[in-house]
Amino acid sequence: MARKRVTYRPSKTAGIFGVLWGAVFVVIGLVVVIPSAGAFGILWTLMALGITGYNAYCAFGKGYVGPEIHIEEDGENSAPSSGGDSVQQRLQELRNLYDRSLITEEEYQEKRREILKEL
Repeated sequence: MARKRVTYRPSKTAGIFGVLWGAVFVVIGLVVVIPSAGAFGILWTLMALGITGYNAYCAFGKGYVGPEIHIEEDGENSAPSSGGDSVQQRLQELRNLYDRSLITEEEYQEKRREILKEL
């Protein structure tokens, strides 16, 4: 099985959005929840601060690379198939994936060449 390492980092826009909403919840905690709920208000505000800080780190932190995702390829496409219908079906499925934006144009072209090579 081939292993492919992919890292994911939320966009700066998502991080900034989280910072803004986190700041709103911090203010709500300071102005409304702490005076009316006491200890729960302190917990609320600390959690809002934590969420705000994490989103700020995601948006602006240079050392942040995001969670790691492992994708394992099962190798089922390694054996060449025989028969025109099978190749045609595979090309149609590949085009379907590309049309739904599930693969990039480069991936589409590379896989298409591999399938056509099997003819």
